[in-house]
Amino acid sequence: MAKMTFEGTRVLVTGGGSGFGRLIACGAAQRGADEVIVWDLNRERADATVAVIKGHGCQARAIAVDVTDRGAVEAAAAETGDIDILVNNAGVVSGRPLLENSPESIERTLQVNLHSLFWVTRAFLPGMIERNWGTVVTISSAAGLIGPARMTDYVASKFGAFGFNESLRNELRAEGSAVSTLVVTPFFMSTGMFDGVKTRFPIVLPILRPTYVAAATLNAIENGRSALVEPWFVNTIPSLRLLPVKVFDTVADLFGINNSMDDFHGRKGDRV
Repeated sequence: MAKMTFEGTRVLVTGGGSGFGRLIACGAAQRGADEVIVWDLNRERADATVAVIKGHGCQARAIAVDVTDRGAVEAAAAETGDIDILVNNAGVVSGRPLLENSPESIERTLQVNLHSLFWVTRAFLPGMIERNWGTVVTISSAAGLIGPARMTDYVASKFGAFGFNESLRNELRAEGSAVSTLVVTPFFMSTGMFDGVKTRFPIVLPILRPTYVAAATLNAIENGRSALVEPWFVNTIPSLRLLPVKVFDTVADLFGINNSMDDFHGRKGDRV
């Protein structure tokens, strides 16, 4: 994967109106992007991010779009134009056990976190392939590797996001394309999505600072990496499934989230 500089690029960040997405959008501007386009369901949040970006002397635009609506994505893509770096960041989480989660909530999680990857990437990938240049970034989650309890929809969507990136990466490799992909798989971040989540051993696996993960992500894009896992050793957890089930469960629990999660379980409303 070739290295890429942000200087002179056009960058699109979905879900860029708040949290991690805002940090990525602003970070791209600070690193020399020519223009940053912010997609968000909430126009006011997107406008707020754009105001910060313009403060860095970078061009920016806000577009209100529901990334689960294929028609809306195609229209917004036409308005956006060609881009060099696509950051698929939009995401939601409910944090409820399977039987306590409503069908509507489950569908929304899968649509925002997984289905939108197809609609947004399909909208911009042809232009990247034609120019033989560009990077598609997919924000996954260590939840997709660990499989913590009480978030089956979120875990399934993030496991799917990881697989989406890997298959797309191999597609592009098979075609000899210079278009690259990067999957970012961090442990839980204190962005508001995971307030109240506590790890069993916070010294070993703390809730990550989003500023740290955002900087690592921007560095990974510039350095041409194809995968970023934070902390790095989370990537070894899936291999533990080769062990007997009881051993795997014991070890995985050490890296998992606290089963109580009282402050997180049953919260009202999702963060986009």
